[in-house]
Amino acid sequence: MRRAAERLHPCLECGACCAAFRVSFYWAEADDGHGSVPADLTVPISPHLRAMVGTERAPPRCVALQGEVGVQVECSIYAARSSTCREFSASFEDGTPNAMCDRARARHGLRALTPADWTERRPTAA
Repeated sequence: MRRAAERLHPCLECGACCAAFRVSFYWAEADDGHGSVPADLTVPISPHLRAMVGTERAPPRCVALQGEVGVQVECSIYAARSSTCREFSASFEDGTPNAMCDRARARHGLRALTPADWTERRPTAA
């Protein structure tokens, strides 16, 4: 069992946002539109928007999410993820709560994050 000071980034043990909402973004963010998101992992939802496969249906779960929500997860396209994902902040990651993060976590039976989840995490390597 990890000590509190050695805990991983809370999102690496969560993934609830990737399995709670539709992940949609401007079509040109896909690699066939000169962006970085792999186009074969997306579906068109309007003339100008795409969504990550799996998030356009209920229950949503992004095709790029690997692992078990609430236990250990990772994004298989993290470096190439969409702006929707890049701009989503976990609760208190930036010092403020995020109601969408809290709702996603609640949908998976996880408690809301608190400021302590960020102050007690393992320091990152330089």
